[in-house]
Amino acid sequence: QVQLVEFGGGLVQAGGSLRLLCTASGDAVSQYELGWFRQAPGKEREFVGGFNGGSPYYGRSTEGRFTVSQDDTRNTLSLQMNRLRPEDTALYLCGAIQNGRYLQHARRYNYWGQGTQVTISS
Repeated sequence: QVQLVEFGGGLVQAGGSLRLLCTASGDAVSQYELGWFRQAPGKEREFVGGFNGGSPYYGRSTEGRFTVSQDDTRNTLSLQMNRLRPEDTALYLCGAIQNGRYLQHARRYNYWGQGTQVTISS
C-alpha cells in the first residue's frame, strides 16, 4: 500500500505561480515512481509531469512552464507551476506507478491521492 497526499492548491491570478507538493508513504513506496496529473470537469486525466529512473518527464501542455522535482528519498514530488493560465484550472492529482515505463498513462497507475484544486482566474 502507498498513501499519497497533495498540498498547495489554491486560487491564483493568470500569470502567477503556485507550488504543489505530493508526499508518499507506505511499506513499498521506494518501488514506485511518482507523477502529477490534472483533471478538469468533463475531461480526461492529463499527464503533467513526473520522474522515471531519476529523469523528469513533462506533458505537452505544461513543458516549459512547469517543473517537477523530487527529494533524495524519492518520497516527495514537487510541481512548480509558473505563468499560469485559466486553462490550467483543474484538480491536480499525484499518482504512484510501479512500472515507470508507463509514467504518462493514467490507467497504469497503482495509487492516487485525493487531489488538490488549482483555480486560475483571468
